[in-house]
Amino acid sequence: MSMDALQEKIRKMKNPSMVGLDPSPELIPDCVLQKAFSELGETPQGLAKAYLHYCRAILEALKELVPAAKIQTACFEALGSYGVAVMQELCAAAREMGYYVLLDSMRGDAPHIAALYAQAVFGQVEIGEKRYRPYVCDAVTLNGYLGSDAVKPFLPYCKEEGKNIFLLVKTSNRSGREVQDLIAGDRVVHTAMADLAMRWSTDLIGRSGYSEIGAVMPATDSRALSTMRKKYDRLFFLVAGFGAQGGTPKGVSNAFDEFGHGAIVTASRSILGAWKKAETDGADFAERALEAAVKMKKDIGKYVTVI
Repeated sequence: MSMDALQEKIRKMKNPSMVGLDPSPELIPDCVLQKAFSELGETPQGLAKAYLHYCRAILEALKELVPAAKIQTACFEALGSYGVAVMQELCAAAREMGYYVLLDSMRGDAPHIAALYAQAVFGQVEIGEKRYRPYVCDAVTLNGYLGSDAVKPFLPYCKEEGKNIFLLVKTSNRSGREVQDLIAGDRVVHTAMADLAMRWSTDLIGRSGYSEIGAVMPATDSRALSTMRKKYDRLFFLVAGFGAQGGTPKGVSNAFDEFGHGAIVTASRSILGAWKKAETDGADFAERALEAAVKMKKDIGKYVTVI
């Protein structure tokens, strides 16, 4: 896929939202946990099994409504090899269901390590005469604050295979301003990162008008969304922090252009934990997640019309 394909999926579904798979034990209903633990014990393997059942069921429930899924790698990597195996399985399953799949890993490292990261998420690993693709995904989040060394190894995959990267430009966590809002000469630091994204996008602009390089932006700062949307009209925004973190439908509307294009809003806990808000035993967690996703679509739709 590519940013063009993502924009087209959003247009087709009239829904600029993304479900975030950020599982944690407290978000998993007891009925799901106990079934997994009865098979594999209260072990990392057992919890990984619960994550797989839970996340896969939510993906199935939302596949006709939501165009994209974000998989938070830390939640799975915390369980060691069992969690990584489940994450790989979920990536493949989400793609098979038709989702645009984003690995939320915020990678960033020196050139030779960045090249390995790029190969791992987008390429194939050669072992003997065979090739293996560890992850089936369309995009990854990157920490570009190490400079071009951390980003350039990913760019050939963007150009040649239609992969996407989303650079951390301005984030929704409160302490992000300690660095991202500093004045650097005649610019603010986060605009310097956006400027670099535009520089790296020279030959990466698709037919939709957006670069294969996107920008992570905060749902919690509507003023920044408005300012950055006007200035960086070629960058597709991944808007994080909706719902549980305080981002509102009206606020995130500033991330879109006049056609309702150029952004996608991600929500995790408000969808994954919808059964808890409904105060049920969790047996209906997939149905509750669907209800929350429908509500999110409708709420954003009050302020954003996707043409």
